Amino acid sequence: MAKTITEIIQLIHDRDIKMVDFKMVDINGQFRHVTIPAKDFSEEIMQKGIGFDASNYGYAVVEKSDMVFIPDPDTAMIDPFCAIPTLSMGGNAMIIDTPENRPLPHYPRNIVRAAEQYMRDSGIADTMLILPEFEFYLFDRVGWNVAANEVSATVDAVQSYWNSNSEGKGNVVPLQKAYHIAKPYDVTYECRSEMCMLMEEAGIKVKYHHPEVAASGQFEIEPQLGEMSKMADATMTIKYIIKNTAARYGKSATLMPKPVYGEAGSGMHVHMLLLKDGKPLFADDAGYAGLSETAHYFMGGLLKHIASLCAITNPSTNSFKRLVPGYEAPVTVGYATSNRSAVIRIPAYAKQPTERRFELRNPDATCNPYFCYAAILMAGLDGIKNRIDPHKNGWGPYDVNLYHLSEKEKKKLKGLPASLEEALDALEADHKYLTEGGVFPVSLIESLIRNKREECKKVNAVPHPVEFELYYNR
Repeated sequence: MAKTITEIIQLIHDRDIKMVDFKMVDINGQFRHVTIPAKDFSEEIMQKGIGFDASNYGYAVVEKSDMVFIPDPDTAMIDPFCAIPTLSMGGNAMIIDTPENRPLPHYPRNIVRAAEQYMRDSGIADTMLILPEFEFYLFDRVGWNVAANEVSATVDAVQSYWNSNSEGKGNVVPLQKAYHIAKPYDVTYECRSEMCMLMEEAGIKVKYHHPEVAASGQFEIEPQLGEMSKMADATMTIKYIIKNTAARYGKSATLMPKPVYGEAGSGMHVHMLLLKDGKPLFADDAGYAGLSETAHYFMGGLLKHIASLCAITNPSTNSFKRLVPGYEAPVTVGYATSNRSAVIRIPAYAKQPTERRFELRNPDATCNPYFCYAAILMAGLDGIKNRIDPHKNGWGPYDVNLYHLSEKEKKKLKGLPASLEEALDALEADHKYLTEGGVFPVSLIESLIRNKREECKKVNAVPHPVEFELYYNR
């Protein structure tokens, strides 16, 4: 898309754009937006921005809450979901200062840029490439109710095994048997293909899409590797496209980690590697799985801080209903090659030096992607700076299926936090690595913890249907 202010103005004229939409990001990683008539758009707005109240976005900033949003022309795209021709742009939040504005340090896009700058200033690397995998469900119907006399949630997918008596066409998928299943059972192929075409039009290169394990409408779209800050922007766009395209097809999309009991959960595995002067830092033919000492130290940092990272990479109470044994979800603090039960997996198929990498398997898409990717980078850099060796610390490599170990052997393993409360406790105790270089302000971490503890309190106060099953007749 356009790269300069002049090109943006020309695009508005050439495409007969009627509205310009500015998309901001709140503390939870959700889009908010403000729209102006295209006739009022000007070079001055691109330079001086548009004012908004950041206090409603969850940041609880100490400074005055009135902020300025400065659009970034690199993010410009025609919004495919608006009937009225609309140009959409992301950008950065600035504090109104005299004589000039400065970046709001709590704003997600500014956080990820600060992390990249910290990486460059360290001299370790100048680029981080990441590849997030997007798993999600497409439902035909969904509903929930939380009231004094009813607590319920229902979902339905026409091809699910539970519709074997009612669907009437025989095109149902057995429980946990949907992985890569083809038509006529893959009933949302066109919907997902349209999602991918729209991503490509938005400048996001797509590797592939396919049905995932869960029979009840679970799928995956995987982009190609990209620079961290650009992929954070792309993550927001990908989620926007998935949800809006699903609505076009009369379906509801969710990236919620565990929407269906008894089926596989949805993660957002994050592949990563570092470059310096265009050369990969993670490749070494002599190293375990072809990875360098630098790569191992990066993994060591992730594994050392994994409990506190979970508060940022898995920031929902539902996240920890996915992180349980039996569904290819990571439950063990460790690393291995091609082993989905360890929190860090090294893909055996990445043979070329430019492809040597590993994936962190615990994150899910309820996270704020800017905070998630920045925190991952900061933990990895801490591992490199402090030469944290994952093997010497007893974190692997685990080249066995950890689910199949004896109970005695399993007790020797360290697990991920079992709840959001545990992860928040860990973040309170372990966050210095995030604040290095001023990347994550302490006040932002405190706001994140405070907001998430309120969510935990709300969930814990509501009776659960399983509690009726267990205790009603006691």
